Amino acid sequence: MKQIYTSLLLSALLLLSSFKTQQGIDEVIGALKSGNAAELARYLDDNVELTLPEKSDSYSKAQAQVIIKDFFSNNGVKGFELKHKGNSPSGNFAIGTLQTGSGNFRTNIFMRAKNGKDVVKEIRFQSID
Repeated sequence: MKQIYTSLLLSALLLLSSFKTQQGIDEVIGALKSGNAAELARYLDDNVELTLPEKSDSYSKAQAQVIIKDFFSNNGVKGFELKHKGNSPSGNFAIGTLQTGSGNFRTNIFMRAKNGKDVVKEIRFQSID
């Protein structure tokens, strides 16, 4: 009987911890939907790999926020359509389409746990022809 309770408790903890992990990616998706670079920046790691149609490099959190803000305002974000999200051994990821006034961009977001918090390690915006 004790083993059953222990198994149920462990299952419940695993379920709750996986929900918490998904929450970080959901907040990032919300920031993309609204085109809110400041909200998105709350989840950026200290250094972020950022890929845009015109540039690709590793940036500090502050630099990445400015670049993303410019990208959002230059393209006029209309929304974000989530195609897929999930977990990998190294963290969480999401794939979707950023809808803007100047065209759509395939978007990949990769997150990792760092100090008990999920942070964005990489974002890719690729123009869809």
